[in-house]
Amino acid sequence: MELPAVNLKVILLGHWLLTTWGCIVFSGSYPWANFTILALGVWAVAQRDSIDAISMFLGGLLATIFLDIVHISIFYPRTSLTDTGRFGAGMAILSLLLKPLSCCFVYHMYRERGGELLVHTGFLGPSQDRSAYQTIDSAEAPADPFAVPEGRGQDARGY
Repeated sequence: MELPAVNLKVILLGHWLLTTWGCIVFSGSYPWANFTILALGVWAVAQRDSIDAISMFLGGLLATIFLDIVHISIFYPRTSLTDTGRFGAGMAILSLLLKPLSCCFVYHMYRERGGELLVHTGFLGPSQDRSAYQTIDSAEAPADPFAVPEGRGQDARGY
């Protein structure tokens, strides 16, 4: 299933708005972490071909998911929460809930810009390990000492 095309500016605007409303209740490290990551997103918008900018924004979004969970769970006001405070906390929680979806869209943009798969394991795709690769015109001996050159000692079927 193909992800729909979402503009990076829409993602930034949405998270900026939700973070601004979340700052009604949460102060200190919550705005610092989120607005710093949004600044990385502005960098990714400004440099459309940069893999570094979009990868830093993606990594920052992933980090702020964890940081927001910690910050909201520790600093959520338990007593005397006004309607405005409830609204601000709700917007911070909504921002947190939308971040994994935003990460999927940003990862798709990262791949479009030429980024590679972040985790190289055998079941996720072909390995990028080229240590055993040998060019055709190489004068070096093959890595397998028991390898028989083609046409010697084997018939056409490989037996």
